[in-house]
Amino acid sequence: MARGKQKEQSREKAQKQAENRQGGKSQLSARAAGLQLKCPVCKTPVANYKVIVQHMEAKHPKETIPPESDFQ
Repeated sequence: MARGKQKEQSREKAQKQAENRQGGKSQLSARAAGLQLKCPVCKTPVANYKVIVQHMEAKHPKETIPPESDFQ
């Protein structure tokens, strides 16, 4: 076995890289934390009041836009 040591080192390196990759790709929890407000009509989560105004104008044009103080 002339390649025994090299094979072992490459296996250890691959294992370390796999450990570094675990759990690093999902951003679902960060995204959920950013979407704190909800549309009062359809309950769609949105990031801030400015986005709620845009959403209400586009999706619910007949509804009145609630003041910003209702979302605090």
